Amino acid sequence: MEQSVSDIDALVREEKRLTAVESHNEAWAEGLSAGIEPEIIAEAALATAFAEIVAANGEPAALAMLDRMRARVEAGDFEPVRLRH
Repeated sequence: MEQSVSDIDALVREEKRLTAVESHNEAWAEGLSAGIEPEIIAEAALATAFAEIVAANGEPAALAMLDRMRARVEAGDFEPVRLRH
């Protein structure tokens, strides 16, 4: 069975996302081991990310991403996973 171009694109995008998460997790751990508070690491990461988005795609794209992230926070997407018995 052949995969469509969109399926392959989705797989490539997911692989890139996972690689980015892994890289970010390593940088986060390095910051923590250097004694940097999580809030400072988070603010620096967000500031860097939004500066890159504004530079690459403009302010409307950054604001749209902020709206999407806000909706995800409000939906509980970033709550710690709770184990249920």
